[in-house]
Order: sequence, then C-alpha cells, then structure tokens
Amino acid sequence: MSVTYQDSNARMSQVAIHNGTVYLAGQVPSDATADMRGQTEQVLARIDQLLAQAGTSKEQLISAQIWVTSMAEFDQMNAAWDAWVVPGRPPVRAAIEAKLAKPEWKVEIMVVAALPEA
Repeated sequence: MSVTYQDSNARMSQVAIHNGTVYLAGQVPSDATADMRGQTEQVLARIDQLLAQAGTSKEQLISAQIWVTSMAEFDQMNAAWDAWVVPGRPPVRAAIEAKLAKPEWKVEIMVVAALPEA
C-alpha cells in the first residue's frame, strides 16, 4: 500500500495518509503572543484545515497527543479542547508537560484520524 504525503519539505510532512488513516505532524500556534487558550484555538483550527485537506474531519479522530509547557495553564488548553472536540466522539488522548522547540510556544498537538468510508 502506498503512502501519500502532503505539505512536505525536506525535513517532514504535515500530513501522511496510509491505509485509510490520516496522521498529522505536531501542530503549533502561528501567533505565539496569544495565551494558552488562544494558542490552542489556533492549533485546533490548523488541525481542522489539515484534516479537511486530507479528506476527513475531527469527527473521525482516533487519537491525540498534546504537549503543554505548563500544567498551570492546562485548564485553558482543556477549555479550548472541550469547545472544539465533537460531543460523544472524543479521541483517545494523552497530555504531558514538556519543553517545546520554541520557548514562546505553549502547546503542540498531534492527531490521527480515519478517512470516512466511501
């Protein structure tokens, strides 16, 4: 089976699709001046865009990995997440505190989703 890559550069792809499953790279905010909730909302909007580009949506989420730089702001991230996730269809999820690649980033999220059945 082949793998399809989207939004690629020499180092990585933002999307890989294989065997009916869509894998997204970790997504980070575009405006790092926002607070945790604002950064999370930016990341979730980007995830929506990438999933749509791949032919799926957050309704098909399977799993999510979330990295936050401070558990003191975890509730802000969860507020954005809870407003975004499809009711009754939450993916499996792990969230940890971690140092991210750029100190101004507060959150990074990576998801896996299924392609809808034709």
